[in-house]
Amino acid sequence: MIHSMTGFGKASLQLPTKKITVEIKSLNSKGLDLNTRMPSVFREMELGLRNQISQRLERGKVDFSLYVEVTGEETTSKINVPIVKGYINQMKAVIPNADETELMKMAVRMPDALKTERDEIDENEWKQIQTVIDEALENIANFRKDEGASLEKEFQLRISNINNLMNEAVSYDAERVETVKTRLRTALDELQVNVDENRFEQELIFYLEKYDITEEKVRLGNHLNYFLETLNGTEANGRKLGFITQEMGREINTMGSKSNHTEMQKLVVMMKDELEKIKEQVLNVL
Repeated sequence: MIHSMTGFGKASLQLPTKKITVEIKSLNSKGLDLNTRMPSVFREMELGLRNQISQRLERGKVDFSLYVEVTGEETTSKINVPIVKGYINQMKAVIPNADETELMKMAVRMPDALKTERDEIDENEWKQIQTVIDEALENIANFRKDEGASLEKEFQLRISNINNLMNEAVSYDAERVETVKTRLRTALDELQVNVDENRFEQELIFYLEKYDITEEKVRLGNHLNYFLETLNGTEANGRKLGFITQEMGREINTMGSKSNHTEMQKLVVMMKDELEKIKEQVLNVL
């Protein structure tokens, strides 16, 4: 079964003094383009986290966000008391009769009035956060799987349409051959010249061979079957499906250039339209 590169996963956990929320979003990309956002205290864990995400998601433009909402009374920002007192004393020297409350309001807005204490990572807390990350990764993986199932149905429909159009185009082959023969014979009759019938037949066969689409039909049919087989593979196969669609396009284009028949050319255009819809969606396949 194929998986989509588009997905979203979210998980959260309430700890005694904080709430942890993890969100992971992904879109299609040629490789893994990973962007992480998290509090600075967890930055030292980023390398291992990137490896974990890359192994699980493989490809895509991935945005990983780790949010920490403090719900208790703890805070990492504290008033720098000596600095604030120093500011107040300086302002009293400038404005002796100033109101203490107003001086305090001004002092706490001055540089370095607040100091931030860097927390150390709590190993037990990180283990709990890791379970949230695993849950979010599982959620986005399930999202991708469901999207992949929808894509698979779409691909099967488009492949079936191309196959039907191809068979319909081939049904005009005998009519096309007779049309070519008639056109050539009429042209010769209008010239009013004597023609060696054997030579005419040889030239006609040579001419028709250039417009024969049997080989293209066989190759296109093989590509269609290979595409369906690849859909049912167990490995990530988005790139392979892309390569197969390129080969399908070559055969359809060649059929179009050889068709020399109005109805057949219309069918080739319809096949190209179906193929373009496949190509658009293949870009989303993992």
